[in-house]
Amino acid sequence: MSTARLFLAVWPPDDVVEELMTLRRKDQRGVRFVPPDRWHITLRFFGEARVDEVEAAMDDVELPSATARLGPAVDVIGERALVVPVGGLEELAARVTAATRSIGEPPPRRPFHGHLTIARVKRDARMPPALGAMVDGRFRVDEVALVRSRLDPDGARYDTVAAWALPS
Repeated sequence: MSTARLFLAVWPPDDVVEELMTLRRKDQRGVRFVPPDRWHITLRFFGEARVDEVEAAMDDVELPSATARLGPAVDVIGERALVVPVGGLEELAARVTAATRSIGEPPPRRPFHGHLTIARVKRDARMPPALGAMVDGRFRVDEVALVRSRLDPDGARYDTVAAWALPS
């Protein structure tokens, strides 16, 4: 079976997406806002990997229940990504990472810091007004999705290829 660019993620529910869409997302030079239908929280990035290997590893994982907590404010990661911090997914990320450690790119050594990227900012661009905006939300995570990413000129395209339910 061929490989694909894959990651495990949590998709925010529609009501959370609608709430985040109220953040100021005015176009400006050097800032590319991520379309809301691409918003997700990455638990584990694989790079090039085989779907069947990830599915086999995930089928044996006992996933914990999880509640994602957004906020407290829009922040910047790595000086170039405008993000909404997301807490509450640390144990879930640790479990999926442990189960899939030998697949794809090695997992990062740094601790998991959940976030949802809303914009990418070029080095010389001014930060958008959304930086520092207060965000307060939470949602129960229903599933972990295996997502295939395809790079297009307009940005990445995402397709969920498998999903695993979390206990309620």
